Amino acid sequence: MDIEQKQAVLIDRFVKQASAQKGTALGSVIVEATSHPSLFAFSEILAVPTVTELEGTENSVYLEVLRLFAHGTWSDYKNNSGSLPQLVPDQVLKLKQLTVLTLAETNKELPYDQLMLELDVTNVRGLEDFLINECMYAGIVRGKLDQLRRCFEIHFAAGRDLRPGQLGSMIQTLSNWLETSDNLLISIQEKIKWADAMSELDKKHRKEVEDRVEEVKKSITAKAEVDIRGLEELFSEPGGVMDYEDRSRPKRRRHPR
Repeated sequence: MDIEQKQAVLIDRFVKQASAQKGTALGSVIVEATSHPSLFAFSEILAVPTVTELEGTENSVYLEVLRLFAHGTWSDYKNNSGSLPQLVPDQVLKLKQLTVLTLAETNKELPYDQLMLELDVTNVRGLEDFLINECMYAGIVRGKLDQLRRCFEIHFAAGRDLRPGQLGSMIQTLSNWLETSDNLLISIQEKIKWADAMSELDKKHRKEVEDRVEEVKKSITAKAEVDIRGLEELFSEPGGVMDYEDRSRPKRRRHPR
């Protein structure tokens, strides 16, 4: 089962659990979901009516935790740790994994210094171990660790839940891409038409040249045939060339002795 199939199965499981619980009982479901090593999407759980009903209640902190894991990062947790419950180790690991995914959304090369700062890792060895063992082996990212340039080159990164307002931005981006693609297609079609037109002109010019060559060949052949007939007639006359030469040679005068 690949990562997407695992996600779908787990999401369905936790959605059903959250739908069957209310109030304080939802806390354990949310902690379990945000601690699970194979779950990285939480928007469907956030949309469960019993979960949204936590807003404004004494248990709203669990809703905030779920929102943190859906859209936030480790830095967001540190900045708001005073109003959030302490995370268990599995939740800390999960939030740091999600932080890498968030950074990979906008940059395909992540400097080691930035990653160490965002993940609270103190040395390169610890950072590389985390990226290999907790990210690449988990299947959420693929890439190359460049020790010489001190950066993580991203080749693939799993997507996170859409943040509020992000859908409109994505639609605009896709619309711009579609418009650019349409313009490119029009340009390609125009170039194809131009190439076709040039090909037709080339064919026409080639045909004209071939016709002209054929005319010249016929003209040369016709002239050669006329010359040959003339020679044949000349040789076929009585006396032939010798007779012509005899007539054309001047006669010698005889001088008296």
